[in-house]
Amino acid sequence: MLRIALKSLRARRVSLLGAFLALALGVATTAAMLLGLAAATDPARTTGSAGGADLTAAVAALGTAAGVSAFVSAFVVASTYSFAVAQRRRELGLLRLAGATRAQVRRTVLAEALLLGAAASATGCLLGRLAAPALLRWLSGAGLVPPGLAVVPAWWPLPTAFGTGLLVALAGVFAAARRAGRTGPLDALRAADLDTGVLTAGRLLIGLGLLLTAAALAVAALVTDPADLLHRKTWTTRPMWLIASAGLLSPLLAPPLVRVLGRTLPARLTGYAGRLVRANAVAALRRTGAVAAPVLVAVALTGSLAGALDTVGAARTAEEHARTGADLVVVPAAGPVGPLLAALRAVPGVAALSATGPTALSVVEPDGVAVSSEARAVTDPAGLAALSRLPLLAGSTAALDDGSLVLPAEWGHTTVGEPVPVVRADGSRATLRVAAVLRDGLADNGLYVTAANAPGARPDRVDLRLSPGPATTAADVRAAVRAAVRPYDATVATREEWLAAAAPDRRTTRLRLLFLLVPVVGYTGIALANTLLMATADRRRELALLRLAGATRAQVVRLVTAEAVLVAAVGAVLGGVLTAVQLGSLRAALAVLRVPAPFVAPWQPVGAVAVGALLLAAVCAAPAAAWALRREPVDAAAR
Repeated sequence: MLRIALKSLRARRVSLLGAFLALALGVATTAAMLLGLAAATDPARTTGSAGGADLTAAVAALGTAAGVSAFVSAFVVASTYSFAVAQRRRELGLLRLAGATRAQVRRTVLAEALLLGAAASATGCLLGRLAAPALLRWLSGAGLVPPGLAVVPAWWPLPTAFGTGLLVALAGVFAAARRAGRTGPLDALRAADLDTGVLTAGRLLIGLGLLLTAAALAVAALVTDPADLLHRKTWTTRPMWLIASAGLLSPLLAPPLVRVLGRTLPARLTGYAGRLVRANAVAALRRTGAVAAPVLVAVALTGSLAGALDTVGAARTAEEHARTGADLVVVPAAGPVGPLLAALRAVPGVAALSATGPTALSVVEPDGVAVSSEARAVTDPAGLAALSRLPLLAGSTAALDDGSLVLPAEWGHTTVGEPVPVVRADGSRATLRVAAVLRDGLADNGLYVTAANAPGARPDRVDLRLSPGPATTAADVRAAVRAAVRPYDATVATREEWLAAAAPDRRTTRLRLLFLLVPVVGYTGIALANTLLMATADRRRELALLRLAGATRAQVVRLVTAEAVLVAAVGAVLGGVLTAVQLGSLRAALAVLRVPAPFVAPWQPVGAVAVGALLLAAVCAAPAAAWALRREPVDAAAR
C-alpha cells in the first residue's frame, strides 16, 4: 500500500499542490508563532526591558495566531482531500476490482496523507524557522511584542509544529479515508458524475451537534457570564464552531443558496446557460463544497474577528464616555499633589473635584489565596460620587470611607456591608466592608478605596465639574483652571480630549488584526485556486460533451467561470451569515450588560475578502477551462 500511495502522490502531485502549500504555510505560521512564544516565555529574556503586560499581550497574540492557523489548515486540508477522494472514485473502484480490501484502500489514503503531511510539515518548519526572526522584528517594530524580542534556542517549537502538521493532515483526511474504504468495485464502472450520499447521517449529526453546541455555549454565557463573550479568546475561538458546522452541513445549505443566487446571474446567462450553471453546482455537491469552503472560512473569520474587534472597541469607548462626568481632566506633573488640589478648589466656578490614583490591592479569596487587582485610591468619596457615573448594582460610592471599598460584582461579594479581607500595597492586611457593588462591564471596573487604604498612592487624574456663575462663562472658568495649574506644570484636557487620548491605539489594533488575518486569507486563497484548477481539469470530458452539443469554446469558458463565481458567492454568503450570528451574540452580551454601544458592521474587510474571492474564482476558472478545452472535443470525450 505504501508503494501505491507514493505512486498516487506522484501522479496527482499537481492536484494536491494546494493542500501541500496550505498545510506547509500553516505549519510555517505555527512554527514561527511557537518560536516567538518560546522567546516571550524564556526566563533569560523576560527580565530585560520588556514589561510583564507587554509579554502577556505578546503571548496572547502569538498563541491566538498559531491556533487560528492550525484550524484553518485543518479545514482547508479536509475540504481539499474530501474532494480529491471523490475525484478518485473510479481509481479506488479499480483497486477494489483488483482485489484490494476496504481496509487496504483506507490505509492507502491515510498513507498518502501521512507522506504529504510529513513533507509539508518539514517544509513548513524550515520556512517557519527562517521567517521567525524577521517576523519578530516586524512585530517589535509594529509595537505588537516587546522590543528586542528575538528567537532563542528551544527544543520544543519545531517538533510541536511538525507534530501539529501531521495531526492536521491525518485528522483532515480521516473522514475521506473512511469514505474511500466504502468505495465499491462497481464504482469503477460509473460514468455519471452525480454526487450521491454526500450528506451522510453521521455528517448531519456531527454538523447539527456542533451547531447546537455553539448555540448552547452562547446561551449559557449570556445567562451566567455575558462578559465572557466579549473576551478576545472567546470571540476568536467561538466562530470556529460555526465554521466547522457550516462546512459539514454545506450539502444541505448550498443547493437553496445556489438556486437563489443563480437567479442574479447576468442576463446572457439567465436562460439555458444559467440553468446549466445552477444544475452543475447542485449536482456536483462535493465540488461545490470544496470551492465554497475556503471562501466560507476566509469571510467568516474576517467578519467575525474584525467585527468583534470593532464592536468591543466601540462599546468600550461608549462605556468610558458614559462613565466620565467631568468637564475637565487635570493630569498632575511630578511632585506633591496637595498644593495643586488646593489651587483648583480655590478657582471660582469649580463645583466638584475628584482626585484618584492607581494603587495595588489584593482580595483574599475564601481559600486564603490573595488575588491582585487594579484599584484606585480616592481622596474625596463625595467628589467621586458627584463626578463618576459608575455602573452601580447596589450601594453608593458616597458611602465609601476608610473602612470600606467599592468592587465589581465579579468578585462574588454582592451584599452591601459584607466584609472583604484585603492586602494593601505595603503588605498590610485589613478587612473592609462593601460600600457599593459595580455591574460588570468592558471598562476597567477595578476596586476603589480611600487614600488611607492605599499607602504610597499618588493621584494621576483630577476630574473637575464646572459651574460658571452669573457673571462668568465656561470659557472663563477653563481659563482660570489653566492659569491655576500653570505653576505646577499640570496638563488640562477637556473630557473629549482626555477620552480620545486614553482610547486604545487603533493602529496597533488594526496591525494585530492583520497579523491574524493575512495568513488566513493567504492560504485560503491558495486552496481556492488549487481546487478550481483541480476541479476544472477533471471536467475535460464533460466540457467536451458540451462542445459536441453545439456550445462554442467561449460559451463553455463563460459557463465554467460563472459556476465558479456562483459557488464562491455561496461561500461568501454563508460566511456572512456566520459573521452576523457571531456578532449577534456579542450584541446580545452588550445588551445584557447594559453597555451602550453603536452598531458596527465590518463591511470593508468582509467586502474586500468576498470581492477578492469572486475575482480569484473568475481568474482561475477561465484559464483552467480554456486549457481543458485545448484538445479536439471528439478526442477529449473519448477519454
